[in-house]
Amino acid sequence: MSSLDVYDPAMCCATGVCGPQVEPHLAQFEADLRWLGGQGATVTRRNLGQEPGAFAANDLVRTLLQSGGEQALPVILLDGRLRWAGHYPDRAELAASLGLAEDPGAVVGEAAPCCPPAEAASGCC
Repeated sequence: MSSLDVYDPAMCCATGVCGPQVEPHLAQFEADLRWLGGQGATVTRRNLGQEPGAFAANDLVRTLLQSGGEQALPVILLDGRLRWAGHYPDRAELAASLGLAEDPGAVVGEAAPCCPPAEAASGCC
């Protein structure tokens, strides 16, 4: 099965679904990635704020950041090759790229917090 590597902009947590305001598109993307994982894809997600070394270590990602700045993020690699940059694909795009049938009935539920309640109360992990 395919592997998807997601290089996210700096966010307060790895998924971007914590803090005082959850962004719906990030919650949907996280649900879509979990769905892909359930279909057998290997999904790895990296956050610029937490793993800057991973961004520097990947020649393609580093070059995109140098030429386009943080506007180039997210960078999403499919099997090591650039597939998307600068926006999050929707489930239909992800499914088509991986040769999967999209699950039209899947709906995003409430996003789970990514950090302990005491830290979440502060507004950002």
